[in-house]
Formats: sequence, C-alpha cells, structure tokens
Amino acid sequence: MKNRSATPWKKSRTYGDIYGGRVRRRMTDNIFARAHSLKRPSPGEALPLLVQDNPSREFFFPVSAQECAAALRALPANHGTGITHIWLRRRPTRMTGLDAPLAEFTCGSGVRAILLYPWRVDGRLYVGRKKPKPQHVAPYLRYGATLCNDQGRWHVDFSQADLKRFYIEHLFCHEVGHHVDWYSRHWSSANGRQAEEFADQYAVQWAQDASVVVCGPYSVQGLVPGI
Repeated sequence: MKNRSATPWKKSRTYGDIYGGRVRRRMTDNIFARAHSLKRPSPGEALPLLVQDNPSREFFFPVSAQECAAALRALPANHGTGITHIWLRRRPTRMTGLDAPLAEFTCGSGVRAILLYPWRVDGRLYVGRKKPKPQHVAPYLRYGATLCNDQGRWHVDFSQADLKRFYIEHLFCHEVGHHVDWYSRHWSSANGRQAEEFADQYAVQWAQDASVVVCGPYSVQGLVPGI
C-alpha cells in the first residue's frame, strides 16, 4: 500500500500547486482571465481608460471604445464604479475556434477591465458543422441574426445595426453584470452557473438604458490606440 503522501493527486506542500496535471484551480466557465497586460491606473486618472487595438484585416470592431464608455455612463452610476479599463482587444492567436470568447471581464492587480473581441469582416460567426440546438443560437437570434448553412458549415449573420446592438446590449452589458456581481457579494457564495445567470439577467434588465447611446453605423474615427 502506497504512503498517502506519495499519491499523485494530493495537494502539494507548496500552497496553490496541485499535482495530477492541473497547475491552477478550475473555474466552471473561466469567466475571469487570470492574466492581463494592463497597467494599474495612476491616481487621479479619469476612468475608465479606453484602449482599442488594431483588430487585423480579417476582423473589425462593430462598436468603438467611446460608444462602450457612453453605454456605461447610461447605466446607474454605481454599476460602473471601479471599472478601470474598456479594452477592445485584438484576438490573441491562442483564442481561436468555436469556444473563443467574444467578451470577458478580468480583474486583478488594481485592474477591473471589460474586454470585447472583434468580429469577422465577412460578418459570419461559425457555429459548427452540425445544426446547432436552438438554445445555443438563441442569444444571436434574439438580436436579429439569421442562421445559415454554407457548404455544410453553419453560421449566424447580423446586419450592421443589429450587430452593434448585440455588442452593446448583450456582450458589454453581460460583462458589466459580472463586474456588479463580483463586487456586490462574496464570490464563494456563487458558482459559475449562478454568475452567468446573474450576468444574463443584468443584461436583459439594463440593455435598453445602455443602447440609447448607440445609433447610426459604426465609425472608425476617434479610435484609441492599443497598448
């Protein structure tokens, strides 16, 4: 019989390290990124700081960082308190495939940031070779998207106006909901599913307030350079 201290799954004597192939504790849906390259704001800086990367030739941002900031100001004042950055981030190479996020909320080291990722310039979001279940595409169809099949690949298409609404009312407000949830109650009292449900409900409740500032087609003027 092996000594208990030699079993491969035990927690190591170094705090935080876990044997058995995992280097950090798993979060149910990886809502919060564990690393970012943003700097802590200096005292007295007006928040949130706006950052907008060049998304590459294959992608574009349907909204601007300024529009996101205006949407945040349209929400109740205390909901945006503490958000330090709004970052329209170029998609990292490692973030590819059907599971790649369109938005994230990340926090740590004095930073609380909402990140939005770009959309394909062809307007399509591919969802697989099998026809997706209705619940999997419901968030897109709710904002006017159409489900299409092209040579065996399923994708959703938006009009320009509907895509902008989707980004502000669903993606952006959802991440603001994560911020409100994270700092309004102790995280240990909620699991990943509860956090997602809270963020979804927040977006439904406050989307119209945020969307009143979004009108007209997307403009590339006044972009904030990326870091």
